[in-house]
Amino acid sequence: MKLRKVVLLIALIIIVDQVLKIWIKTNYSTGRVAEIFPWFHLHFIENPGMAWGWKFGNETGKVVLTLFRMAAVVFGTWYLGKIVRQHYHKGFIICAALIYAGALGNLIDSMFYGMVFDKGLHFDPVTKDYFPYSGIAAFSSHGYSSFLHGSVVDMLYFPIFETTFPSWIPFWGGQQFEFFSPIFNVADASISIGVITLLLFQKRFFRRRQNIESFNTIETSAEVNDTMQVL
Repeated sequence: MKLRKVVLLIALIIIVDQVLKIWIKTNYSTGRVAEIFPWFHLHFIENPGMAWGWKFGNETGKVVLTLFRMAAVVFGTWYLGKIVRQHYHKGFIICAALIYAGALGNLIDSMFYGMVFDKGLHFDPVTKDYFPYSGIAAFSSHGYSSFLHGSVVDMLYFPIFETTFPSWIPFWGGQQFEFFSPIFNVADASISIGVITLLLFQKRFFRRRQNIESFNTIETSAEVNDTMQVL
């Protein structure tokens, strides 16, 4: 697979992810829900932490997480170039590109959104928790936070069905269950698709690589000496 195609795939994911995030943030107030279909809603929330709305401690934890993402993106840039040059399986390269694009998409939020929007999820040092804001955000030269302190925008919500666990089930009996409850974004979906596909097809992706390496080893393992050179 050519590097140009990998770059185009990553760029497409980043563009779709950022366009949707910016549109939601500048048109929706936090918490607003718009039903597209009964099983698909746009539900605007922001989160300070990891993919799928998970948190990672307070503001210090957020900065550490953002720096980790930056390091992962730097490493991923080098690694993608390596596996493309060495002609790894196309499916493996695509999975790596999906994971890379997702990490970069959320990194952009964390790095810059606090600087370019006037409103966003903010941390209260007194209660040591994050709080939403009222109204609709807009682009501004005076951001709601600083570099590395932006919050990630989520909006994709798929409440496909809702049920109640039977009372005889231990621990969860009688409790409501909704599938699918997490609210996420395109970058999260890109990471998840890349990871799940890689886990499901890793044997196929790496079998070809192992065969190529075995062939190269056999091809270059012949003994070379003076007698062989003369012959």
